[in-house]
This record gives sequence, C-alpha cells and structure tokens, in this order.
Amino acid sequence: MKLVFASHNAHKVAEIKAMMPAHIELLSLTDLGYHEEIPETAATIEGNAILKATFLRDELNCAVFADDTGLIVPALNGEPGVFSARYAGPQKDANDNMDLLLEKLTDKTDRSAYFQTVIALWINGEMHQFEGRVNGEIIQEKRGVDGFGYDPIFIPENKGRTFAEMNAQEKNALSHRGRALEKMLTFLNQ
Repeated sequence: MKLVFASHNAHKVAEIKAMMPAHIELLSLTDLGYHEEIPETAATIEGNAILKATFLRDELNCAVFADDTGLIVPALNGEPGVFSARYAGPQKDANDNMDLLLEKLTDKTDRSAYFQTVIALWINGEMHQFEGRVNGEIIQEKRGVDGFGYDPIFIPENKGRTFAEMNAQEKNALSHRGRALEKMLTFLNQ
C-alpha cells in the first residue's frame, strides 16, 4: 500500500517512516518531486491538517495524510499554538522560535505546556482524523541535540529529559505525533 505524507520536513518524515509497518510504502512530497506551496491558513491545528490533506488529495488523487502540530502554553494564552513553526517569523527558525518562547516565559511561574498533533487521512474517498497529545513543561534553557522544533526545551510529563535528549525510539514511544500515528496505523490495520 502506498501512502503519501504531506510534508517536506525531513525530521518528520524520518520519525514517521521509523514507525511505519513494512506493508505501507510511505512517500513524502520530496519523494514525489512535489514542490507546490500547500496552504496552512486555518485558525486551528485540526483545520490546518484537514486543509493540507484535502488540498493534496485533490492535487494527487491518492491516499494521503497530513499532520499539523502545535505547542500550547497556557500561561501565554495558548501561544504559540497554530503558529508554532513560524512563531518568531516566516523564516520558521527553530532557535528563534525557542528563544522567543523562553523570553516570553521569563517571569512566568506556570511553565506547563503540551504538544498536540492532528492527523487528517484521506483514503478510499473518506477523511479520518487522529489526535495525539503529550503534556509536559518548558524548561529554562535548551538541552539535547536530537529531535527538532521545540524538543530541546520541552520535558514530557514524568520524564527527566527533554525530547532532544531522547533517541528517536524513546521519543516516538510517547510523543504527540507518535500517539496520533499509532491511532492511524491501528485504523489502517483493521
């Protein structure tokens, strides 16, 4: 079975490929040579996942899924949320995003946060959604070299290490994206 993942993000693609069973051939947009801009203009994480998956289903006419992920910090009224990738600007620089978040949290005592991922899957003419969430907190400085995005400043609940201090297998076992993907794979295996 071939399944297109609506992403050019090499880190995300590697994370998801590591979790895919052998009977599913995962193709990224890079694999397909697809370089068109995909709209991400919805006001919610769920809306962006649906928008991206539907756009590609219409363009490619095949089984496709898209995800959208946001880091939600209650002390900042839910920021960065749907703007997580471009929090510090359109350059989508992870270090700039983390620096801005840490700056905004400087005087906050509540550093709780959670990652939320929504996957929208179009297959056999129907759309299905899967959600994953992981609670944790934002630490005061970057730690670790693995992962991407906000991983160096996010410690999952009841863990003493950031996502960036975990190997891919450890992170996938408890991450928001891993949880959403597990739900999708359970559905596909039915």
